Amino acid sequence: MRQEKEKSSIRPDGFAKVTGKLNYLTDLSFPDMLYGKILRSIYPHAKIISIDTEHAENLPGVKAVITYKDVPGLNGFGIVMPDQPVLCEDVVRYVGDAVAAVAAETPEIAAKALELIEVIYEPLPFLDSPEKAMESMAPKLHPEGNILHRTSNKKGNIKQGFAESLHIMEETYHVPRQMHAYMETEGGVIVPEKNGGITVYVGTQHGYKDRFQLSRLLGMEEEKIRIVSSPIGGSFGGKDELNIQPYAAILALKSGYPVKIHQSRKESVISGIKRHPMKITAKTGVDKHGKIMAHQEYIIADTGAYSTLGPAILDFATEHATGPYLIPNVEVEGLAVFTNNGVAGEFRGFGGNQVTFALEGQMDRLAEKLQMDPIELRRCNLRKSNDPGPLGQRIAETDGASDVLEAVALKADNRKKEAESFNRQSKWKRRGIGMSIAMHGGGLGYGRLDPAGGRLSLNSNGKIEAAFGFEEAGQGIIAVIETIVTDVLGCSKEDLDIVIGDTALVPSSGSTTASRGTSMVWHAIKRLENEFRIQLLQAASTASGIAADLLELGHGGVYIDTTKDAPKTLLLSYQELSKTTEEGNKIAVSTEFDFPTTPDKIDSGHFLYTFVGVLTEVEVDLLTGKVSLIDIEQTVSAGPIVNRIGYTGQIEGGGIMAVGYTLMEEAAMLKSEYMTDNFDTYLIPGIADVPFSMKVEAIEDLVPGDPFGPRGVGEIGTVAVAPAITKGIHDAIGYWAARLPISSEVILDYVMEKGASHWMNEIY
Repeated sequence: MRQEKEKSSIRPDGFAKVTGKLNYLTDLSFPDMLYGKILRSIYPHAKIISIDTEHAENLPGVKAVITYKDVPGLNGFGIVMPDQPVLCEDVVRYVGDAVAAVAAETPEIAAKALELIEVIYEPLPFLDSPEKAMESMAPKLHPEGNILHRTSNKKGNIKQGFAESLHIMEETYHVPRQMHAYMETEGGVIVPEKNGGITVYVGTQHGYKDRFQLSRLLGMEEEKIRIVSSPIGGSFGGKDELNIQPYAAILALKSGYPVKIHQSRKESVISGIKRHPMKITAKTGVDKHGKIMAHQEYIIADTGAYSTLGPAILDFATEHATGPYLIPNVEVEGLAVFTNNGVAGEFRGFGGNQVTFALEGQMDRLAEKLQMDPIELRRCNLRKSNDPGPLGQRIAETDGASDVLEAVALKADNRKKEAESFNRQSKWKRRGIGMSIAMHGGGLGYGRLDPAGGRLSLNSNGKIEAAFGFEEAGQGIIAVIETIVTDVLGCSKEDLDIVIGDTALVPSSGSTTASRGTSMVWHAIKRLENEFRIQLLQAASTASGIAADLLELGHGGVYIDTTKDAPKTLLLSYQELSKTTEEGNKIAVSTEFDFPTTPDKIDSGHFLYTFVGVLTEVEVDLLTGKVSLIDIEQTVSAGPIVNRIGYTGQIEGGGIMAVGYTLMEEAAMLKSEYMTDNFDTYLIPGIADVPFSMKVEAIEDLVPGDPFGPRGVGEIGTVAVAPAITKGIHDAIGYWAARLPISSEVILDYVMEKGASHWMNEIY
């Protein structure tokens, strides 16, 4: 790996972002551009009796109005199952379903046109909870019923396991619907082209998949659709699915003009996907030594009105329900249930956050019953380096679980003493220490299409061009590409052109999801470097007459290396070398491969895992109920670091997002309608909520001979923070939280229930 200074280099796009000079896709404008607006249902469930667009069409300045009749191809979208109508024809299933859309000369005219569209509805009974949706007399929201997906993971004899247990802990955990809260709401511009195709300037996490979906609903060849998908002002999974693209595309084709749609925050809240709220009922048994004998879990996920990636998220949750522990008797069952609530889908952590909260909560409660150190309880149940994965599948050998646990153990005692010292001196505040661990699978899992690829070339500008089908969503993939390419080839960053996020210019690299980007860039460059270097050196040899084995790549070009003692001499710059190659015969090397998967045919099973250990110190104000995070330390085992600043930023940012998930964020719904539609009532962590101290420790060691290189860290920083905070609260005041977010009101109720005299006695 490179020197530490180079690992911490500033991101290539950092200056433009910090200064505000970077143009995002929603900043774009084109000549004669129109503005689009989408009319969405005001009912969570209703029949559509009629849609009258005549008054809107006659409004001066309106150039196009569309309904379901104007969808050229399949009237449906969805990454896996296209069950969400582009424009509803006979029924709406949630507040946010699209019914019509308009394009006009100004946003104001477009908004007025929506008001002039007359839709007559017949309200239907709505299902605002999975429990209601599973009742025998519940109306069917889809032809197949209200169960989207079922999962299970069973091994051993669960009854026998509980019979052999000394202590059994049963608890039901509730985790909330969470917003992605990206700064840039969904939007962009779609431009109709002279060949009858379109260019789509809209943020997404996988341009090629969007191209496929749009071709299907537009009835258009994929080759006529160009997706420009980067840069994006945040996504976290929220722009993994199509959002405004179908409407802007149809409006652009119908009007013949570029159409821009940029959703307001309210429109984004109503229509955008959220993290799955789940109800998780867990039962765990241990023997007198702390050995887990049985673990049973029943997961109910509210997936909302449509599928998107709900089945895959439930699969992931089921797989990770037993975490990094070896448990002989397991029974995990999951249900993803359709309701008339907002659509739930992909979100950083992908179902792992929810089940980790439940599992680690069980571990801490059992440790208390056993009067056992929580770290020791985890230690005696922890997987070893060559143990199988959670589904019994073979995985890449790793010591990550024990590495992160022992790192936490080293820090915990000192933290505990500091908290105890504070509590002896403080009257109305209490501090506590919490910890948790987790494992998280990278990639999409066995049986899922998970292709990757990339290209290196010497372009006509004399630059080494690195082209990947990934998107820059703020996660730092450009810095990753720059660091890996310059490290491997020995060139400078000034020698590089990095091209991403444009289906007309880049190969398919698969989705920018599942913590796979860094890993796939590393694998691609490893596959490309030798052939690309050989071609460059051979071209330089042909141009100069000097043997290729006397040449090497370096900063600025190709160097002669005739002796170890003499300084190397620049032979040809990359610009000069580019001019020596014939047009149409440029140097270019590409690769295609799949994300590494388990050799065992176990559906959705992962192969490469990242591990995290979290240590938190929390402070509880007994007078206000406010919970403050004093410190958070995350130790991550994810292989070698590519870019330390990016690595640290991902873990810290994920941790802050998880603080919001734990203590303040809930996109609550009442009667299937959102109770909040903006950030004035949906609170996310601000600077005052972020602990002054946030430490990130990286364990870069891999087992000897590991060929898989760096693992992704885009998600792992979010996964295990909630149970660590929850345990910290318990350590401070004795309260076990089983529902997120943990509100001040709940804390105050507990304090009052326990009695103020108790606290006074402790103080004095």
